[in-house]
Amino acid sequence: MNAIGESVHLPASLEREAARLAQEDGVSLSHWVSLAVAQKIGAVETAAESFHRRSQGSGTVGDAIAILDAGPNQLPMPGDELPEGWNESQSK
Repeated sequence: MNAIGESVHLPASLEREAARLAQEDGVSLSHWVSLAVAQKIGAVETAAESFHRRSQGSGTVGDAIAILDAGPNQLPMPGDELPEGWNESQSK
């Protein structure tokens, strides 16, 4: 992990592409990289918060089975069948 104030080095190919995009945006490479990192941090934090909220739900296995049981009783679409020889004890 980098210490605060330590330089971050990019592979030459990434630096070239980042510099090109920064120039197209009319900003410095440093500013462009800062924005890109901030955007990535925001996306990761948003995803982590979303997964956390979902994991806090009050649903049970029984609730899930009830939802599945309420669906139509029809054969699976071609390619969605269970493998030959599969039995219910394998799902436990």
